[in-house]
Amino acid sequence: MPDFTINIDDNVYIPAEDSYLLAENLQIKKGQSVLEIGTGSGIVAMYASRLTDNITVTDINFDACELARKNFEANSIKTIEILFGNLFEPVKNRKFDVILFNTPYLPTEEGEVLDDTINYAFDGGLDGRKVIDMFLNEVKNHLNDGGMVQMIQSSLSGNEETVEKLDKLGFISEIAKKEHFFFEDITLINAYKI
Repeated sequence: MPDFTINIDDNVYIPAEDSYLLAENLQIKKGQSVLEIGTGSGIVAMYASRLTDNITVTDINFDACELARKNFEANSIKTIEILFGNLFEPVKNRKFDVILFNTPYLPTEEGEVLDDTINYAFDGGLDGRKVIDMFLNEVKNHLNDGGMVQMIQSSLSGNEETVEKLDKLGFISEIAKKEHFFFEDITLINAYKI
């Protein structure tokens, strides 16, 4: 577990096993530019800040942007740019070496949608792929040559489908790590742009 100070907020995803699966397996080299989509509390970006000082984070949840700012300040991290907005909207014409995303991967029926901003952290639509597919369709436009994607998702939202889609998009991808919880596998998918 981290030696970071972490403030939490009821409207923001609290770091859990999936957050740490990503945070503890980052493949970032010194000096690389990093984009984290859906930063939440900022925990993954804080781990990344130990590896590079060129980090941008986005979140569709304004409370998450504010909480991440508070957490970066509490840990004396001054090098992370925080942008409010959905997926790649806030970084329209920019490219990065590494893109990180702990996706909202839970398949969600209409009656399970939460009427609150915390819903963004979980709600993957009926098949769990609503946000994952939007992300995959755009990610290549924001990656430098030789760049990579590290993303978290669940066996409930089709890991193999994501790997196949990434391969079709011109990546070499793999399920790098897998952890089993109750009724699902949480997986870390690494994809390298070729």
